[in-house]
Amino acid sequence: MKDFFGVMGQYFKPYKKYIAWTFILNVLAALFNVFSFLLIIPILRILFKIDDATYQFIPWLLDKGSVKEQITHISDAAQNNLYYYSQILIENYGPATTLLLIGAVLSFLTLLKTGAYFGGSATLMPIKSGIVRDLREKIYRKILGLPLSFFTDEKKGDILTRVSTDVNEVNSSIGSSLDMIIKNPILIIVYVATLFVISWQLTLFTFVVVPFLAIGIGRIGKKLKSKSLYVQQKWSEGFSQIEETLGGLRIIKAFIAEETMKERFIAVNNEFRRADMMVSIRQSAAHPVSEFLGTVMIIVVLWFGGFLIFSGKSSFDASTFIYFLIILYSILQPIKDVSKAGYSIQKGMASMERINKILDAENNIKEVEKPVEIDTLHSEIVLENVGFSYNETREVLHDINIRVEKGQTIALVGQSGSGKSTLVDLIPRYHDIQNGRILIDGTDIRDMKIRSLRSIIGNVNQEAILFNDTIFNNIAFGDNERNDEHTDRDELRQRVIEAAKIANAHDFIMDMEDGYETNVGDRGCRLSGGQRQRISIARAILKNPPILILDEATSALDTESEKLVQDALERLMKSRTTIAIAHRLSTIKNADMIYVLHEGKVVEQGTHEQLISLNGYYRKLNDMQQL
Repeated sequence: MKDFFGVMGQYFKPYKKYIAWTFILNVLAALFNVFSFLLIIPILRILFKIDDATYQFIPWLLDKGSVKEQITHISDAAQNNLYYYSQILIENYGPATTLLLIGAVLSFLTLLKTGAYFGGSATLMPIKSGIVRDLREKIYRKILGLPLSFFTDEKKGDILTRVSTDVNEVNSSIGSSLDMIIKNPILIIVYVATLFVISWQLTLFTFVVVPFLAIGIGRIGKKLKSKSLYVQQKWSEGFSQIEETLGGLRIIKAFIAEETMKERFIAVNNEFRRADMMVSIRQSAAHPVSEFLGTVMIIVVLWFGGFLIFSGKSSFDASTFIYFLIILYSILQPIKDVSKAGYSIQKGMASMERINKILDAENNIKEVEKPVEIDTLHSEIVLENVGFSYNETREVLHDINIRVEKGQTIALVGQSGSGKSTLVDLIPRYHDIQNGRILIDGTDIRDMKIRSLRSIIGNVNQEAILFNDTIFNNIAFGDNERNDEHTDRDELRQRVIEAAKIANAHDFIMDMEDGYETNVGDRGCRLSGGQRQRISIARAILKNPPILILDEATSALDTESEKLVQDALERLMKSRTTIAIAHRLSTIKNADMIYVLHEGKVVEQGTHEQLISLNGYYRKLNDMQQL
């Protein structure tokens, strides 16, 4: 429980008023329950005629006395006056009518008790649903804020499992246990206090027996958390394999690898089943074990209480002893519920451990205390002696020196794995460099506000990343003010259409059944590669950034699509500072400066003609492409 409140306590803070109401209503429910059971004593006395004594009314409070004396007096007065009023009713209306009246009072108290129970449970609903909502939002915000390096080390399927399955496990395990956690301790405290009032000797004897119940339950749940964590890990592996299968289904079929993939999944799925079965068996053992130990406890207490009554050494009579047993038996269910909650919480805590791997992940892309705001590029971008590595063991980039003046177009060429994409990822601070500096207008980008830095940079990548939404919304994604309530929607639509025209996309969009309201499907699957790329270019045009990064934007297209996209890119590049990565050297012949990268180093630089005349690495690449 300590670990539970330590981890989940932060999520309860916004719901303090609901917790307070839940606490108050459950205290009232417990008190109504105790007083309703108290009416059983006079009922037993009337039914079995075991009491011929005559009672006199006792004042509820003493004129003087300590707090302890007052409490003792009130307890004695309550018991005496209950008998006194019962005696008056019997004298005036007879035993049968008295039973009916006491039964009516018992029904009313039961109504109050059940109403308070309902109110206590109802006020928990905003807490349960709110905590899960807050947890999902926190995870999503964290995912958006984490650097790209975090996701290169994690399986996408594993992350999806933590966001979906693990959060659902927290919801079902911890959320469903809140009622037990809050209500049952209150019931146990009120019931135990009542037992002490009835007979402190018998209650102390009971406490000698109770630890055996706790030990029996504790041994069952000792390894539940670690087993549950193992189950979640196994399901995460299975989920990751499903995600990989969906993404690579074409390759699986092409290489006739269905049986291989099926065997891999069956092995993971069987291991998940075995582990989950063991956890379920361990969890299902909680109820029968607590039921058996509880019955043993009642029998032992019944024997001891009967021994005291028969020996004449007890301070209570038979009817009071029955009331004691009823209250004692009433404690058993809250104890069982607490044990069930303990098991559920252990499963939920195992899921929280996996979720916290995301929530506690460190974001090493940090802003300085007073970052510099930037709204455009005034003069130049400079990379000075830049060195970078992903894992701090092997440098991916070594001593890079590049200068890009405003309005220039520079190109990065080289073999796959030479560090081109990594280099352009450093400028928007998707990663932080280990050595050197990157300056924009003389200011280190690490001293700039990240949001303003990225607002002046536009990207068009080799793979056009579109969202499962309309064409209009995918293009408007590039407008930072699209969610502003003051934004003129008609004016935004006009700008979207204008951006699509510049990107050579307007004509094919208008040929579609729903035009700009056409849904592009998952990752743009309903569009061709050239269409997807032109929409991504339109998105960049709408953003209108002063700095443009093109990462092999035409390398995956056919000749006709490449021509249309290249025309769109040339329009986009006008009056912008452009850094382009290209495998097809024909697309960057007119660049102001070309940098040739090889194994993370700039080995050559110059214009196309200058590099050809050097007869070096660039000339070799050029000749190979011409062949």
